[in-house]
Amino acid sequence: MTEVTQILNQIEQGDVAAASELLPLVYAELRRLATHRMRRESAEQTLQPTALVHEAYMRLIGNGDNDTIEWQSRGHFFGAAAEAMRRILVESARRRKSLKRGGEFAKYQVSEEDAIIHAGDPDELLDLDAALTKLAAEEPELAKLVELRYFTGLSVGETAEALGVSPRTVKRNWAFARAWLGRQMLLDS
Repeated sequence: MTEVTQILNQIEQGDVAAASELLPLVYAELRRLATHRMRRESAEQTLQPTALVHEAYMRLIGNGDNDTIEWQSRGHFFGAAAEAMRRILVESARRRKSLKRGGEFAKYQVSEEDAIIHAGDPDELLDLDAALTKLAAEEPELAKLVELRYFTGLSVGETAEALGVSPRTVKRNWAFARAWLGRQMLLDS
């Protein structure tokens, strides 16, 4: 059992002080993942990687009142961090898109070989979220893979480790998930 898993178990058992031990161990990796993810965002994005990490961490650990979360491993924690980052970015996209904030102006496209969508477009991010929710209902493992690869920017190897599968399986499932999501987003538009 890794040190991170041990601390997560202490937090689960109600040890509030353990949360302060966890942040230094996972901060650098979460910050790296957030920085990678934020590179895909448009210039109009005001959320910074540090703020994304802190918000995700607070949602995961909070004030130590986590009776419902039972951390099983380091991979489980980072999977939850991927989901938290996804939710934060989707909420941010919804705020940017709102007419009150001038959401219909200044949309930029950023192309990248692994991108499912052009991340600077709040409409596409919201469409991706809807498609990802449908994928999660049918294939939860594929949805988790997309969250880890797309929303936190984990490499194939890191994703394989977090999910407990081979890198080859990650590559195959990543290609399938991208195609499925692209098709679903086309059908929904």
